[in-house]
Amino acid sequence: MYLDIPGFLDRLCYRFPSPLIDLIVERSPGVRLAAVKNLTVNEEFFQGHFPGAPLVPGVLIIESLVQAASVLLLDAETESPATRVVLRGVNNARFRRPVVPGDRLCLDVEVSRRRRRVAIVSAVARVDGQVVAEAELLLGLVMGAAVIDPSAHVAPGAEIGAGTVIGPNAVIGPHVRIGTGCQVGASAVIDGWTTVGDENRIFPFASVGMVPQDTKFRGERTELVIGHRNTLREFVTLHRGTEGGGGVTRIGDDNLLMAYVHVAHDCVVGNKTIFGNAATLSGHVSVEDQANIGAFSAVHQFCRVGRQAFIGGFSVITLDALPFVRTVGNRARVYDLNIIGLERQGMPADTIAQLDRAFRYLLQSKLNTTQALRQIEQDDTLICPEITYLLDFIRTSPRGVNLRRPAKRFESAGPED
Repeated sequence: MYLDIPGFLDRLCYRFPSPLIDLIVERSPGVRLAAVKNLTVNEEFFQGHFPGAPLVPGVLIIESLVQAASVLLLDAETESPATRVVLRGVNNARFRRPVVPGDRLCLDVEVSRRRRRVAIVSAVARVDGQVVAEAELLLGLVMGAAVIDPSAHVAPGAEIGAGTVIGPNAVIGPHVRIGTGCQVGASAVIDGWTTVGDENRIFPFASVGMVPQDTKFRGERTELVIGHRNTLREFVTLHRGTEGGGGVTRIGDDNLLMAYVHVAHDCVVGNKTIFGNAATLSGHVSVEDQANIGAFSAVHQFCRVGRQAFIGGFSVITLDALPFVRTVGNRARVYDLNIIGLERQGMPADTIAQLDRAFRYLLQSKLNTTQALRQIEQDDTLICPEITYLLDFIRTSPRGVNLRRPAKRFESAGPED
Protein backbone atom coordinates (compact mmCIF):
# COMPACT_ATOMS: atom_id res chain seq x y z
CA MET A 1 0.00 0.00 0.00
CA TYR A 2 1.23 3.48 -0.82
CA LEU A 3 2.08 6.01 1.83
CA ASP A 4 4.35 9.00 1.47
CA ILE A 5 7.00 7.51 3.75
CA PRO A 6 9.65 10.21 3.13
CA GLY A 7 7.00 12.88 3.76
CA PHE A 8 6.11 11.34 7.11
CA LEU A 9 9.75 10.86 8.09
CA ASP A 10 10.54 14.48 7.31
CA ARG A 11 8.21 15.30 10.20
CA LEU A 12 10.48 13.55 12.69
CA CYS A 13 12.29 16.15 14.75
CA TYR A 14 15.50 14.16 14.21
CA ARG A 15 16.34 10.84 12.60
CA PHE A 16 18.98 8.77 10.82
CA PRO A 17 19.71 10.46 7.46
CA SER A 18 18.29 7.59 5.39
CA PRO A 19 14.80 6.11 5.63
CA LEU A 20 14.89 2.73 7.33
CA ILE A 21 11.48 1.68 6.01
CA ASP A 22 10.99 0.36 2.49
CA LEU A 23 7.33 -0.65 2.49
CA ILE A 24 4.16 -0.48 4.57
CA VAL A 25 2.46 -3.87 4.41
CA GLU A 26 -0.39 -3.39 6.88
CA ARG A 27 -1.90 -0.42 8.66
CA SER A 28 -4.73 0.54 10.94
CA PRO A 29 -4.35 4.34 11.20
CA GLY A 30 -3.42 5.45 14.67
CA VAL A 31 -3.59 1.89 16.05
CA ARG A 32 -1.16 -0.53 14.40
CA LEU A 33 1.30 -0.63 11.51
CA ALA A 34 3.52 -3.28 9.92
CA ALA A 35 6.47 -2.28 7.74
CA VAL A 36 9.47 -3.89 6.06
CA LYS A 37 13.14 -2.97 5.65
CA ASN A 38 15.20 -5.03 3.19
CA LEU A 39 18.84 -5.00 4.25
CA THR A 40 21.42 -5.23 1.47
CA VAL A 41 25.18 -5.40 1.75
CA ASN A 42 25.34 -1.93 0.19
CA GLU A 43 23.90 -0.23 3.29
CA GLU A 44 26.46 2.39 4.29
CA PHE A 45 26.48 1.47 7.96
CA PHE A 46 27.81 -2.02 7.16
CA GLN A 47 31.14 -0.54 6.05
CA GLY A 48 32.38 0.00 9.57
CA HIS A 49 30.10 -2.28 11.58
CA PHE A 50 32.03 -4.51 11.34
CA PRO A 51 34.69 -4.95 8.63
CA GLY A 52 34.52 -8.55 7.47
CA ALA A 53 31.50 -9.36 9.67
CA PRO A 54 28.74 -6.85 8.88
CA LEU A 55 25.95 -6.49 11.45
CA VAL A 56 23.09 -4.01 11.73
CA PRO A 57 23.78 -1.77 14.74
CA GLY A 58 21.18 -2.26 17.44
CA VAL A 59 20.56 1.47 17.61
CA LEU A 60 19.53 1.45 13.94
CA ILE A 61 17.06 -1.38 14.55
CA ILE A 62 15.53 0.85 17.22
CA GLU A 63 15.66 3.75 14.75
CA SER A 64 13.74 1.72 12.17
CA LEU A 65 11.09 0.93 14.79
CA VAL A 66 10.90 4.61 15.72
CA GLN A 67 10.41 5.55 12.08
CA ALA A 68 7.61 2.99 11.74
CA ALA A 69 6.00 4.24 14.95
CA SER A 70 6.21 7.82 13.69
CA VAL A 71 4.40 6.92 10.48
CA LEU A 72 1.78 5.13 12.59
CA LEU A 73 1.08 8.18 14.75
CA LEU A 74 1.18 10.73 11.94
CA ASP A 75 -1.11 8.62 9.75
CA ALA A 76 -4.03 9.04 12.19
CA GLU A 77 -6.94 10.99 10.68
CA THR A 78 -7.04 13.43 13.56
CA GLU A 79 -3.40 14.49 13.22
CA SER A 80 -2.64 17.84 11.68
CA PRO A 81 -0.17 17.89 8.77
CA ALA A 82 1.87 20.31 10.89
CA THR A 83 2.38 17.76 13.68
CA ARG A 84 5.92 16.50 14.25
CA VAL A 85 7.23 13.54 16.25
CA VAL A 86 10.01 13.48 18.81
CA LEU A 87 11.44 10.40 20.53
CA ARG A 88 11.21 10.89 24.30
CA GLY A 89 12.57 7.56 25.47
CA VAL A 90 13.22 3.86 24.85
CA ASN A 91 12.29 1.40 27.59
CA ASN A 92 12.88 -2.33 28.01
CA ALA A 93 14.93 -2.68 24.81
CA ARG A 94 16.07 -6.25 24.15
CA PHE A 95 18.12 -7.63 21.25
CA ARG A 96 17.62 -11.35 20.63
CA ARG A 97 19.91 -12.18 17.69
CA PRO A 98 22.13 -10.48 15.08
CA VAL A 99 20.71 -8.97 11.90
CA VAL A 100 22.92 -9.31 8.82
CA PRO A 101 22.90 -8.34 5.13
CA GLY A 102 20.19 -10.16 3.20
CA ASP A 103 17.74 -10.21 6.11
CA ARG A 104 14.23 -8.86 5.65
CA LEU A 105 13.45 -6.89 8.79
CA CYS A 106 9.72 -6.95 9.60
CA LEU A 107 8.67 -4.09 11.86
CA ASP A 108 5.48 -4.30 13.91
CA VAL A 109 4.39 -1.30 16.00
CA GLU A 110 1.20 -0.83 17.99
CA VAL A 111 -0.04 1.98 20.22
CA SER A 112 -0.45 0.53 23.70
CA ARG A 113 -1.31 3.78 25.48
CA ARG A 114 -1.90 7.33 24.42
CA ARG A 115 -2.70 10.48 26.31
CA ARG A 116 -3.17 13.58 24.24
CA ARG A 117 0.27 14.43 22.82
CA VAL A 118 2.25 11.49 24.25
CA ALA A 119 2.08 7.88 23.08
CA ILE A 120 3.63 4.63 24.26
CA VAL A 121 4.22 2.27 21.35
CA SER A 122 5.04 -1.43 21.61
CA ALA A 123 7.61 -2.22 18.91
CA VAL A 124 8.90 -5.59 17.70
CA ALA A 125 11.36 -6.40 14.89
CA ARG A 126 11.40 -9.88 13.36
CA VAL A 127 13.44 -11.79 10.79
CA ASP A 128 11.92 -14.97 9.36
CA GLY A 129 9.27 -14.88 12.07
CA GLN A 130 11.81 -14.77 14.91
CA VAL A 131 12.01 -11.77 17.22
CA VAL A 132 15.35 -10.01 16.83
CA ALA A 133 14.59 -6.89 18.87
CA GLU A 134 11.78 -5.37 20.91
CA ALA A 135 11.27 -2.19 22.86
CA GLU A 136 8.72 0.17 24.32
CA LEU A 137 8.94 3.58 22.65
CA LEU A 138 7.86 6.83 24.26
CA LEU A 139 6.98 9.33 21.53
CA GLY A 140 5.80 12.91 21.78
CA LEU A 141 3.72 14.79 19.23
CA VAL A 142 4.67 18.43 18.92
CA MET A 143 3.26 21.23 16.85
CA GLY A 144 5.22 22.77 14.03
CA ALA A 145 4.47 26.17 12.58
CA ALA A 146 0.99 26.89 11.27
CA VAL A 147 0.40 25.85 7.66
CA ILE A 148 -1.69 28.29 5.63
CA ASP A 149 -2.71 27.48 2.08
CA PRO A 150 -1.64 30.21 -0.38
CA SER A 151 -5.24 30.68 -1.52
CA ALA A 152 -6.55 31.21 2.03
CA HIS A 153 -7.19 34.75 3.27
CA VAL A 154 -6.00 35.40 6.82
CA ALA A 155 -6.65 39.01 7.79
CA PRO A 156 -3.97 41.03 9.58
CA GLY A 157 -4.54 40.79 13.31
CA ALA A 158 -5.76 37.18 13.30
CA GLU A 159 -3.86 34.85 15.64
CA ILE A 160 -3.14 31.33 14.37
CA GLY A 161 -1.66 28.80 16.80
CA ALA A 162 1.20 26.42 16.15
CA GLY A 163 0.33 23.32 14.17
CA THR A 164 -2.92 24.74 12.82
CA VAL A 165 -3.67 24.10 9.15
CA ILE A 166 -5.76 26.57 7.15
CA GLY A 167 -7.16 25.01 3.97
CA PRO A 168 -7.68 26.40 0.47
CA ASN A 169 -9.88 29.49 0.13
CA ALA A 170 -10.63 29.63 3.84
CA VAL A 171 -11.29 33.10 5.26
CA ILE A 172 -10.10 34.12 8.74
CA GLY A 173 -11.23 37.50 10.07
CA PRO A 174 -9.03 40.07 11.82
CA HIS A 175 -10.37 39.46 15.34
CA VAL A 176 -10.16 35.66 15.24
CA ARG A 177 -7.92 33.68 17.57
CA ILE A 178 -7.31 30.02 16.74
CA GLY A 179 -5.44 27.69 19.10
CA THR A 180 -2.91 24.97 18.38
CA GLY A 181 -3.38 21.89 16.24
CA CYS A 182 -6.64 22.95 14.59
CA GLN A 183 -7.72 22.11 11.06
CA VAL A 184 -9.80 24.57 9.07
CA GLY A 185 -11.19 23.09 5.87
CA ALA A 186 -11.47 24.51 2.39
CA SER A 187 -13.74 27.56 2.02
CA ALA A 188 -14.61 27.66 5.72
CA VAL A 189 -15.19 31.14 7.15
CA ILE A 190 -14.31 32.22 10.69
CA ASP A 191 -15.08 35.85 11.44
CA GLY A 192 -15.95 38.30 14.19
CA TRP A 193 -14.59 38.20 17.73
CA THR A 194 -14.23 34.44 17.70
CA THR A 195 -11.95 32.35 19.89
CA VAL A 196 -11.28 28.77 18.82
CA GLY A 197 -9.47 26.47 21.26
CA ASP A 198 -6.99 23.69 20.54
CA GLU A 199 -7.35 20.64 18.28
CA ASN A 200 -10.66 21.60 16.72
CA ARG A 201 -11.61 20.31 13.26
CA ILE A 202 -13.66 22.71 11.16
CA PHE A 203 -14.75 21.11 7.91
CA PRO A 204 -15.25 22.79 4.52
CA PHE A 205 -17.89 25.49 4.14
CA ALA A 206 -18.54 25.89 7.86
CA SER A 207 -19.53 29.44 8.84
CA VAL A 208 -18.27 30.34 12.29
CA GLY A 209 -18.63 33.58 14.23
CA MET A 210 -20.93 35.47 11.88
CA VAL A 211 -23.31 38.19 13.10
CA PRO A 212 -26.45 36.94 14.88
CA GLN A 213 -29.81 36.70 13.16
CA ASP A 214 -31.40 39.17 15.55
CA THR A 215 -33.10 42.36 14.39
CA LYS A 216 -31.96 44.14 17.57
CA PHE A 217 -28.29 43.59 16.73
CA ARG A 218 -26.55 46.86 15.84
CA GLY A 219 -23.00 45.71 15.22
CA GLU A 220 -21.82 45.84 18.82
CA ARG A 221 -18.85 43.71 19.85
CA THR A 222 -20.05 40.26 20.85
CA GLU A 223 -18.22 36.95 20.93
CA LEU A 224 -18.21 33.29 20.02
CA VAL A 225 -16.03 31.09 22.23
CA ILE A 226 -15.28 27.51 21.19
CA GLY A 227 -13.45 25.08 23.47
CA HIS A 228 -11.14 22.21 22.57
CA ARG A 229 -11.36 19.09 20.38
CA ASN A 230 -14.68 19.89 18.76
CA THR A 231 -15.69 18.66 15.32
CA LEU A 232 -17.74 21.02 13.15
CA ARG A 233 -18.82 19.28 9.98
CA GLU A 234 -19.70 20.77 6.60
CA PHE A 235 -21.98 23.84 6.50
CA VAL A 236 -22.27 24.18 10.28
CA THR A 237 -23.24 27.74 11.28
CA LEU A 238 -22.34 29.21 14.68
CA HIS A 239 -23.35 32.80 15.47
CA ARG A 240 -21.95 35.28 17.96
CA GLY A 241 -23.94 36.49 20.96
CA THR A 242 -26.03 39.62 21.38
CA GLU A 243 -25.76 42.41 23.89
CA GLY A 244 -29.15 41.54 25.36
CA GLY A 245 -28.23 37.89 25.81
CA GLY A 246 -24.92 38.35 27.58
CA GLY A 247 -22.80 38.91 24.49
CA VAL A 248 -21.31 35.41 24.19
CA THR A 249 -22.22 32.21 22.39
CA ARG A 250 -20.24 29.40 23.99
CA ILE A 251 -19.35 25.88 22.80
CA GLY A 252 -17.59 23.54 25.25
CA ASP A 253 -15.18 20.67 24.59
CA ASP A 254 -15.34 17.38 22.66
CA ASN A 255 -18.59 18.09 20.84
CA LEU A 256 -19.65 16.68 17.48
CA LEU A 257 -21.80 18.95 15.32
CA MET A 258 -22.78 17.15 12.15
CA ALA A 259 -23.46 18.76 8.79
CA TYR A 260 -25.81 21.77 8.61
CA VAL A 261 -26.17 22.16 12.39
CA HIS A 262 -27.12 25.71 13.40
CA VAL A 263 -26.34 27.23 16.80
CA ALA A 264 -27.89 30.68 17.17
CA HIS A 265 -26.83 33.65 19.26
CA ASP A 266 -26.27 33.42 23.02
CA CYS A 267 -26.52 29.63 23.16
CA VAL A 268 -24.43 27.65 25.63
CA VAL A 269 -23.41 24.12 24.65
CA GLY A 270 -21.66 21.92 27.21
CA ASN A 271 -19.18 19.10 26.67
CA LYS A 272 -19.38 15.81 24.77
CA THR A 273 -22.67 16.56 23.08
CA ILE A 274 -23.75 15.19 19.70
CA PHE A 275 -25.89 17.11 17.22
CA GLY A 276 -27.35 15.17 14.30
CA ASN A 277 -27.50 16.61 10.79
CA ALA A 278 -29.40 19.91 10.56
CA ALA A 279 -30.26 20.05 14.27
CA THR A 280 -31.10 23.66 15.13
CA LEU A 281 -30.84 25.71 18.30
CA SER A 282 -32.72 29.00 18.48
CA GLY A 283 -31.28 31.86 20.49
CA HIS A 284 -30.47 31.63 24.21
CA VAL A 285 -30.70 27.81 24.34
CA SER A 286 -28.65 25.83 26.85
CA VAL A 287 -27.56 22.26 26.05
CA GLU A 288 -25.90 20.45 28.93
CA ASP A 289 -23.14 17.84 28.92
CA GLN A 290 -23.48 14.60 26.93
CA ALA A 291 -26.86 15.48 25.48
CA ASN A 292 -27.75 14.00 22.10
CA ILE A 293 -29.93 16.02 19.72
CA GLY A 294 -31.22 14.06 16.75
CA ALA A 295 -31.19 15.07 13.11
CA PHE A 296 -33.54 17.85 11.93
CA SER A 297 -34.68 18.61 15.48
CA ALA A 298 -35.37 22.18 16.58
CA VAL A 299 -35.15 23.69 20.06
CA HIS A 300 -37.20 26.82 20.84
CA GLN A 301 -35.43 29.90 22.15
CA PHE A 302 -34.67 30.08 25.88
CA CYS A 303 -35.16 26.33 26.34
CA ARG A 304 -32.78 24.03 28.18
CA VAL A 305 -31.79 20.50 27.22
CA GLY A 306 -30.74 18.58 30.31
CA ARG A 307 -27.64 16.54 30.90
CA GLN A 308 -27.47 13.22 29.01
CA ALA A 309 -30.85 13.88 27.42
CA PHE A 310 -31.75 12.19 24.15
CA ILE A 311 -33.80 14.20 21.65
CA GLY A 312 -35.12 12.03 18.84
CA GLY A 313 -34.86 13.04 15.20
CA PHE A 314 -37.36 15.53 13.72
CA SER A 315 -38.47 16.62 17.20
CA VAL A 316 -39.66 20.09 18.20
CA ILE A 317 -38.72 21.16 21.73
CA THR A 318 -40.76 24.06 23.13
CA LEU A 319 -40.28 23.37 26.85
CA ASP A 320 -37.18 22.36 28.80
CA ALA A 321 -36.17 18.80 27.88
CA LEU A 322 -35.62 16.64 30.94
CA PRO A 323 -32.19 15.15 31.57
CA PHE A 324 -31.59 11.40 31.24
CA VAL A 325 -34.76 10.63 29.23
CA ARG A 326 -35.80 10.19 25.59
CA THR A 327 -37.86 13.11 24.35
CA VAL A 328 -39.27 12.64 20.87
CA GLY A 329 -41.84 14.11 18.53
CA ASN A 330 -43.57 17.22 17.25
CA ARG A 331 -44.68 18.35 19.78
CA ALA A 332 -42.28 16.37 21.88
CA ARG A 333 -43.30 13.72 24.38
CA VAL A 334 -41.26 11.81 26.95
CA TYR A 335 -40.52 8.12 26.35
CA ASP A 336 -39.02 7.00 29.65
CA LEU A 337 -35.40 6.80 30.73
CA ASN A 338 -32.67 6.67 28.08
CA ILE A 339 -31.24 3.49 29.60
CA ILE A 340 -29.12 2.38 26.64
CA GLY A 341 -27.57 5.82 26.25
CA LEU A 342 -26.79 6.12 29.97
CA GLU A 343 -25.14 2.69 29.97
CA ARG A 344 -23.00 3.67 26.98
CA GLN A 345 -21.91 6.81 28.80
CA GLY A 346 -20.76 4.77 31.78
CA MET A 347 -23.47 5.53 34.34
CA PRO A 348 -23.52 2.90 37.15
CA ALA A 349 -26.42 0.44 37.14
CA ASP A 350 -27.52 1.50 40.65
CA THR A 351 -27.78 5.14 39.57
CA ILE A 352 -29.81 4.15 36.50
CA ALA A 353 -32.15 2.14 38.72
CA GLN A 354 -32.65 5.11 41.06
CA LEU A 355 -33.39 7.43 38.15
CA ASP A 356 -35.85 4.91 36.75
CA ARG A 357 -37.77 4.87 40.04
CA ALA A 358 -37.72 8.67 40.22
CA PHE A 359 -39.16 9.01 36.73
CA ARG A 360 -41.93 6.59 37.61
CA TYR A 361 -43.11 9.15 40.16
CA LEU A 362 -42.92 11.90 37.55
CA LEU A 363 -44.30 10.14 34.50
CA GLN A 364 -46.34 7.11 35.48
CA SER A 365 -48.06 8.04 38.73
CA LYS A 366 -51.20 10.15 39.05
CA LEU A 367 -49.34 12.73 41.11
CA ASN A 368 -48.95 16.28 39.90
CA THR A 369 -45.41 17.62 39.51
CA THR A 370 -45.21 19.18 42.97
CA GLN A 371 -46.46 15.99 44.62
CA ALA A 372 -44.10 13.83 42.57
CA LEU A 373 -41.09 15.93 43.55
CA ARG A 374 -42.09 15.69 47.19
CA GLN A 375 -42.40 11.90 46.93
CA ILE A 376 -38.96 11.64 45.32
CA GLU A 377 -37.42 13.69 48.13
CA GLN A 378 -39.10 11.54 50.78
CA ASP A 379 -37.98 8.26 49.20
CA ASP A 380 -34.88 7.22 51.18
CA THR A 381 -33.70 4.94 48.36
CA LEU A 382 -33.23 7.88 45.97
CA ILE A 383 -30.08 9.54 47.24
CA CYS A 384 -27.62 9.87 44.33
CA PRO A 385 -26.36 13.25 43.02
CA GLU A 386 -28.23 12.71 39.75
CA ILE A 387 -31.54 12.77 41.65
CA THR A 388 -30.60 16.07 43.29
CA TYR A 389 -29.66 17.49 39.90
CA LEU A 390 -32.98 16.31 38.40
CA LEU A 391 -35.00 18.00 41.15
CA ASP A 392 -33.05 21.24 40.77
CA PHE A 393 -33.46 21.15 36.99
CA ILE A 394 -37.24 20.92 37.26
CA ARG A 395 -37.60 23.51 40.02
CA THR A 396 -35.38 26.10 38.33
CA SER A 397 -36.99 25.80 34.91
CA PRO A 398 -38.22 29.24 33.79
CA ARG A 399 -40.26 27.84 30.88
CA GLY A 400 -41.44 24.64 32.53
CA VAL A 401 -40.36 21.10 31.70
CA ASN A 402 -41.86 18.72 29.20
CA LEU A 403 -43.66 15.91 31.07
CA ARG A 404 -46.06 14.93 28.30
CA ARG A 405 -46.38 11.19 27.85
CA PRO A 406 -47.04 9.57 24.46
CA ALA A 407 -50.51 8.34 23.59
CA LYS A 408 -51.15 4.93 25.13
CA ARG A 409 -51.23 3.13 21.78
CA PHE A 410 -47.59 4.21 21.22
CA GLU A 411 -46.34 3.91 24.78
CA SER A 412 -45.31 0.27 24.55
CA ALA A 413 -43.41 0.86 21.31
CA GLY A 414 -41.35 3.92 22.13
CA PRO A 415 -38.51 4.98 19.85
CA GLU A 416 -35.22 3.19 20.11
CA ASP A 417 -32.16 5.06 21.39
